[in-house]
Amino acid sequence: MAEFRKARSADLPHIVALLADDPLGKARESASVRTDHRYLEAFAAIEADPNQLLAVAVDDDDRVIGCLQLSFIPGLSRSGMWRGQIESVRISAAHRGGGLGTVMIEWAMEQARLRGCGLVQLTSDKQRPEAIRFYEKLGFVASHEGLKLDLT
Repeated sequence: MAEFRKARSADLPHIVALLADDPLGKARESASVRTDHRYLEAFAAIEADPNQLLAVAVDDDDRVIGCLQLSFIPGLSRSGMWRGQIESVRISAAHRGGGLGTVMIEWAMEQARLRGCGLVQLTSDKQRPEAIRFYEKLGFVASHEGLKLDLT
C-alpha cells in the first residue's frame, strides 16, 4: 500500500500541493512552482525540533501521496502526560477512500505511543464534516470545544 517516513526537504513542494488540494487549502496555501520561503523556514524549524515529526506516505515509486505533522507535547496535567497532536493530515485525491488515511492515522498513533504519549488529539475544521466522521470512526471523540484566534 504505502510506506511512511520522515519528510525530506525534497518532499516539501509535494506536501504543500497536498495542503492546497481542497477548497479550504486553496484559499490559504501558496502552492506554486517555486516553494514560498515561509514553507522553507517552517520546514527548517520542524526539522530542528525533536518534538516534531513531519511525515509522508509514499507509494512504491517514492511519490508523496499523503502527509501529516505529529507534535509531541509535554504537559503537567494528567500527571505529566505527553500528548501527540496530529495536524495537517492530507491524502492525495487519487488515493482517498482506499484506506490509506486509516493506516496513516494508526501509524501516527503508534509513533505517539513509542514516544510515551498517553493520548493523541487532533482538530478538524467544522467545514470538513466528512473528515470529522472519518476521525470518529477511528475512535476519536469530540470531548472538548476547540477555539482559535487568527493573529494575522
